[in-house]
Parts: sequence; C-alpha cells; structure tokens
Amino acid sequence: MTQTNKAKDIIDNLRPYINQDGGDIEFVEVKNNIVYVRLAGACVGCGLIDSTIKDGVEQIVKQEMPDIIAVEVIM
Repeated sequence: MTQTNKAKDIIDNLRPYINQDGGDIEFVEVKNNIVYVRLAGACVGCGLIDSTIKDGVEQIVKQEMPDIIAVEVIM
C-alpha cells in the first residue's frame, strides 16, 4: 500500500469520530512526510481543533505510519 493510500485510509477511518461532533475531516495529500487534511462543518472555528489534530489525529497517523512527521490542516 502506498503512503498516500495508507494515510487516506487512516483519515477515512477517523471521519466517523469527527462527524459525531458535527465536523468533518478530509485527506488532501502526503508531501514530504506530512499528511495534509481539510476540515469542514463544526471543526471550522472550533477552539478544540488544535488539540483534536495534534493529540488525536496526528498521534494515530504517526503510530500507524512512523515515517510521518506531522499532520497539518489546510484551508
């Protein structure tokens, strides 16, 4: 499985958890060992999104893909 496919699968598996709070997350790309995602819904403007990304999504991605150095949000 390619790095892109694996990252997309991980993000897709996390979507239901983000959707529970009215938000959404979408895989965009992997570039230079950074996974880029886009947020929508309640995630936009949410004060907890930094924690959700860094303490949740990024930790899971890095656990599954040790070569990934970060998850970054793009608009």
